[in-house]
Amino acid sequence: MNNNMQQEIFTYDQDAVLTDLIEAYWDERSRDFSRLRLKELAGPCAAAWRSYLAEKLAAAASLKILDVGTGAGFFAILLGSLGHQVTGIDMSADMLHQAKQNVLAAGCRAEFHKMNAQALDFDDEVFDVVISRNLTWTLPDVMQAYREWQRVLKPGGRLLNFDSDYGLMTFSRKEDQADVHANIRQELVTECNDIKDELRISSHRRPAWDAEFLRSLGMKVTLEEDIAPRVRVDAAMKFDTLPLFGIIASK
Repeated sequence: MNNNMQQEIFTYDQDAVLTDLIEAYWDERSRDFSRLRLKELAGPCAAAWRSYLAEKLAAAASLKILDVGTGAGFFAILLGSLGHQVTGIDMSADMLHQAKQNVLAAGCRAEFHKMNAQALDFDDEVFDVVISRNLTWTLPDVMQAYREWQRVLKPGGRLLNFDSDYGLMTFSRKEDQADVHANIRQELVTECNDIKDELRISSHRRPAWDAEFLRSLGMKVTLEEDIAPRVRVDAAMKFDTLPLFGIIASK
C-alpha cells in the first residue's frame, strides 16, 4: 500500500470518528438547542430572517429547497411559511425529532431525513436552493459537502450558507441567561472546543476560503461579510460577537 492510499484511509477513519462525536454532541444538545430556536422564532428575529430570505430568494413561485443541517427546523419553518417545499436533513436523530415537533406545532409542512451533509442521498440537480446555517464550521470535510450541495442543485440554482469563522474562537460557558450559549455543561463546552480544533475548516479563514473553493467548482459567488445587524435583532438574546457571513452562490 502506497503512502497516498494510507493517508486516504487514515483521513477517512479520522473523519468517521469525528462524525460520530459530532452526532453524539448534537444529540445531547438537541432539546436545549430547540428551545433556543423556538425563542428566536417567537421574537423579532423570525420576521427579520423571513424578510432577508425572501429578498435573497426573490421567488415568484414555490421553490424546492434543501435545508442542510436543519437542526430544530428553524429555516424549515420560515421557508415553509413563505410557501416553499422544504426538505430538511440532519445527522442527529434527536435534532430531527425536535424539528418534526416544531414544524408541526408551527402549522407548516416539511419532509425530514437523517442524512450526512457530506454524502447526500439525492439525485443530481433536484433542488432549486440549498440552504444552511451555522453548519459548515462543524463538518469534517467541507469541500466534499460543497461538492455534494452543488451536485444536487439544478442549473441556475442557488446555495445560501450562513456561518461564522469559529476557528478563531474558543467557546466558554455562559452564566448570563440571555446568552444563546447559557446553561451548557462545561463538559460539553470542552468537548465542542476539542472537536472544533480537530476540524480542518478551523484552520481556514472564512468566508474568503469558502468563496475561493466554490468558485473553483464553477459557481458564481457573492459574499456578505456580516448579516448579523439584519437578522440578530432581538435585544433579549445575546448572540456570538463574531460576524455572521452570508454566501450566495449560483450554479
